[in-house]
Amino acid sequence: MQLASARTPRHHVMIFAALLALGLVAPFILYPVFVMKVLCFALFACAFNLLLGFGGLLSFGHAAFFGAASYASAHAAKVWGFNPEFAILFGTAAAALLGLVIGALSIRRQGIYFAMVTLAFAQMVFFFSLQAEFTGGEDGIQSVPRGHLFGLFDLAPDINLYFFVLAVVFVGLLIIYRIIHSPFGQVLKAIRDNEPRTVSLGYRVNRYKLAVFVLSATLAGLAGATKAIVFQLASLTDVYWTMSGEVVLMTLLGGMGTVFGPIVGAAIIVTMQNYLATFGAWVTIIQGVIFVAGVMLFREGVVGVLAKVLKKPL
Repeated sequence: MQLASARTPRHHVMIFAALLALGLVAPFILYPVFVMKVLCFALFACAFNLLLGFGGLLSFGHAAFFGAASYASAHAAKVWGFNPEFAILFGTAAAALLGLVIGALSIRRQGIYFAMVTLAFAQMVFFFSLQAEFTGGEDGIQSVPRGHLFGLFDLAPDINLYFFVLAVVFVGLLIIYRIIHSPFGQVLKAIRDNEPRTVSLGYRVNRYKLAVFVLSATLAGLAGATKAIVFQLASLTDVYWTMSGEVVLMTLLGGMGTVFGPIVGAAIIVTMQNYLATFGAWVTIIQGVIFVAGVMLFREGVVGVLAKVLKKPL
């Protein structure tokens, strides 16, 4: 995949280069595990934004794909002894299959009905994760081995794992960027903006909706599977409905429908959770206040407002 092309805005290339440079130096300045968490959630938020910001489909159940991939990846690594790259691929494939099944049924409805159907399916995945024997119930799957990349590179040290996670997330972001700026992505925007007109032009809208749903689920699964290896844990938190709410919050706070907004939103939310943890239950209230303030002051999200000021798409 080639990032720089005749149609790629120069400032986008510069932003990607800056993100990569920042990613390369970050583990030497900040705690690597914290940065890896930001990276995983940034990919998760960008995957969700592909569905909501560009496909116009609001899902309240994206934790199902994030969490299912996390469980599948953890189980494959711990029980079946998969190398980390194959465990992550297995988790991603599981999320893609789940996305195909849920998406095929969910896209039959629109608007709030679509959102509620996705939430219902996510709750089914949650209760399955709670009751199934191989998921460990309330304890989850713990002590997941990080293993050796390609059987050669030991990922037990945080710094080694960090650069692997950086590569995975960066490739995922490039895939999302390519999808957005492809002819397929242009049709998605047309469906989002005026679905009846898109239908009148001869496009089979439901096929595009299903395709973007599966793509979003797959990339969300990639984030979840990678997170399981990072924290050596797959737990009910990954499939709980609050996880779906968090990714919506990240997307809206950063800037729905922007390329880089969800990355900023994920960084803000994860940073708050990490550095405000000492406040206990008050963290939720603080997050709520910040979210309300963000919506009031930055109605298009942080990056959305910045894009309007600079008059350049971000």
